[in-house]
Amino acid sequence: MAILGRRRTVLLFFSCIVLFFLYSSHRLQDDAAWSRFRGAGATEDAALRPIRWSRMKQRNPVENMRKPPSGHPLSLPKVQKDFGPEPDSARAVRLKRRDAVRDVMKRCWSSYRKHAWMSDELKPVSGGKHNPFGGWGATLVDSLDTLWIMDLKDEFYEAVAAAATINFGKVPSQEVNVFETNIRYLGGFLAAYDLSGDKRMLAKAREVGELLYAAFDTPNRMPITRWDARNAAWGTGQVASHHVILAEIGTLSLEFIRLSMLTGDPKWYDAVDRITELFKEQQQSTRLPGMWPAIVNAHTQDFGDHPDYTLGALADSLYEYFPKTHALVGGLLPVYRELYETSMETAIRHNLFRPMLPDEKDVLISGHVYVGKHDGRLNEPLLRPEAQHLVCFAGGMFALGGRLIQNDTHVKIGEKLMDGCVWTYQAMPTGIMPESFHMLPCESADHCPWDEDKWRQAVLKKINLNPNMDAKDADAEIARRRIPKGFTAVSDPRYLLRPEAIESVFILYRITGRSDLPDTAWKMFEAVEKHTKTDLANSAIVDVSITEGEAEPNDSMESFWLGETLKYFYLMFSEPDLISLDEYVFNTEAHPLKRLLP
Repeated sequence: MAILGRRRTVLLFFSCIVLFFLYSSHRLQDDAAWSRFRGAGATEDAALRPIRWSRMKQRNPVENMRKPPSGHPLSLPKVQKDFGPEPDSARAVRLKRRDAVRDVMKRCWSSYRKHAWMSDELKPVSGGKHNPFGGWGATLVDSLDTLWIMDLKDEFYEAVAAAATINFGKVPSQEVNVFETNIRYLGGFLAAYDLSGDKRMLAKAREVGELLYAAFDTPNRMPITRWDARNAAWGTGQVASHHVILAEIGTLSLEFIRLSMLTGDPKWYDAVDRITELFKEQQQSTRLPGMWPAIVNAHTQDFGDHPDYTLGALADSLYEYFPKTHALVGGLLPVYRELYETSMETAIRHNLFRPMLPDEKDVLISGHVYVGKHDGRLNEPLLRPEAQHLVCFAGGMFALGGRLIQNDTHVKIGEKLMDGCVWTYQAMPTGIMPESFHMLPCESADHCPWDEDKWRQAVLKKINLNPNMDAKDADAEIARRRIPKGFTAVSDPRYLLRPEAIESVFILYRITGRSDLPDTAWKMFEAVEKHTKTDLANSAIVDVSITEGEAEPNDSMESFWLGETLKYFYLMFSEPDLISLDEYVFNTEAHPLKRLLP
């Protein structure tokens, strides 16, 4: 009996070891993910234990890993204009303006540092905090390269030390937006590393990259763009969605390829190359051949059967990334140039229009195209002349793309698109462009005289009033609704501290050297600062069409105010060789990434 007892003891001992090993192995595989069953006895500590994404075992591993191209980068055409000597008087004005932008940055950063440190956003009126982007410190990370560029080195290194402590293994309970995490966090860390060489920032970039890569663990390797990271960590199977925003699946190439370039790990390049391949394969088979619709099906990999086509919201940065990725890789991936050229041929033909304006200025606006179906057959593309502040990036995109492929027509289109956005800034009472609005397309792009009666009728029709009402009564109603001449409706009068207009002004200035653009940019900055400044920082405002009184703030300051808007204003008034467009490309969150150069 004693021998049997010892055997039982030894058996029990080894059983415990095996169970412990199996338990530990399981925990390593799913990296101590949050328990989804708190009611089944899981403790709060277990539910909050971080995940090591780099150790996650993929359910759908890549069998044939694609590798980035090798070889020497091509010598691409020069982008920036060669600026000549600067008169002392002009330099004094420029530096005064630059320092004024820097002072706004310092003020906003100080308030964020005091009231919302390590949170995503500061509430610039109440002084509260807001965490819409995972609670990982979006403003902190978005601002890293801005601090470096503005030579705020003490603030930069303090921010780097803080950012190095962010734990991306602690994911929020809400869905993770892969697009926003990519452009703000991964882009922010990559740019901070490219500018400073601080290896802590490359380590954080890789940490975010591992997190995002887990969203690609689906049977067809298409990412889940609105992603339940907790489910993924727990080992639940994942499938790509049937309804995906075009920009969210198409705005990954810059950051993922740069991460593969810096780490030598091809998996991020592989991930985006599979998406790019689908864009290329289906480019001519959509309802509007050459472009892709605002909503695509990542589950079935159908990127063509939806009626809405735009360069604006839901699609914007997909198109922006084509010429920029071409530049990033030194022309070694010709598919990105091809995607850009073909898509812009379609956009020029269908989406861009000249609006009828009271001063008859020759500008362009980018609208929305609808391609419906009737009895199984496609209708003719229908232009909806609705514009957005968001689409003002397109001027810079066309100009940059035009320089890179030596197409002067694209550069001129870029100028006209930028001029259209500047016109809308100057036409509003506050000097700030609204979030979205409608205009009346000209019948001819070459000759477009102002016709006040025609404009008035278009406004009345848009606001559902009798287009034949008495002109005096109509003008009174239009004035009551605060619709300036040239607009047919102001559908969203907010200003959200957006950067897209100054982004294009900056890029066009660096490319063309137009002498009027510094003064244009300064007027924009003065208007924005005047109407958005709060006791703590700057706030988005409710209505840019007000004609008297102060603009109403909505207590919101997204991280792109420091990460993009102020950065572009600062670079506008800096020396042209600071972040040269011949050495860097900006991601869609204005994070500069180093280009491959010969």
